[in-house]
Amino acid sequence: MAVESYDGLKINHLYHEYVAGKPILKDINIDISEQGIIAIIGPSGTGKSTLLRCINRLNDPSQGEILFGGLDLTQLKGQALRKQRRHIGMVFQEYNLVERLTVLENVMCGRLGYMSSWKAWRRQYGSDDLAKAFELLNFVGLQDFANQRADSLSGGQRQRVGIARAVMQDPYILLADEPTSSLDPKTAVEIMELMETFAKQKNIPVLVNIHDVNLAKRYAKRIIGMSDGKVHYDGSPEGITEEDLKIIYGGESWLD
Repeated sequence: MAVESYDGLKINHLYHEYVAGKPILKDINIDISEQGIIAIIGPSGTGKSTLLRCINRLNDPSQGEILFGGLDLTQLKGQALRKQRRHIGMVFQEYNLVERLTVLENVMCGRLGYMSSWKAWRRQYGSDDLAKAFELLNFVGLQDFANQRADSLSGGQRQRVGIARAVMQDPYILLADEPTSSLDPKTAVEIMELMETFAKQKNIPVLVNIHDVNLAKRYAKRIIGMSDGKVHYDGSPEGITEEDLKIIYGGESWLD
């Protein structure tokens, strides 16, 4: 059975531990049904990246539910899991591109989940998919780089390729793990604007881990603040207070 349409992501009582008895995520409960950017903020080590990796099953949760399209992802394996993951786009902090492949080939990788193993191995992409890839490259401003190797690009260009690849999946939700952390301020703004545009165009939620609180407030419709593996704040950017931020990040000198 596969997700035919997106009716929300619901996380119930989610725990994850790398070491037995020392959970990184502690009873996470989140319901995501709206489109637009949803920012997850919090200090390093609080479980933000682990949460995203549990959602797309790069990490296996220790307990709890992740309901996606009415199915519990934590219970799926093999082909059933692969069918669901193709609807979950992922943008990585370190880009996760295949460096020796061209920009176009990297973007086309977003269609691999929809192809047979034989066609994927031979890279037998359809003409419609190729046209869509070129359209995406034009949209992210990389139409002139289609035949360049990924390892020849700047960090900002690589992140644009990563976003285009994720959108090639036709995802029902897009996950972005610290997509601006290694970028200069101008490029970081451009990447956030790009994800905001895709969220509106595709009418999907974009769940973004981000350290920059100001960027989160600027672009997110909703902020989820995590501290010590738990959700402390879940609400509007306007509603989060300095007191909330002190609890989330600890102390107050960093606010000065």
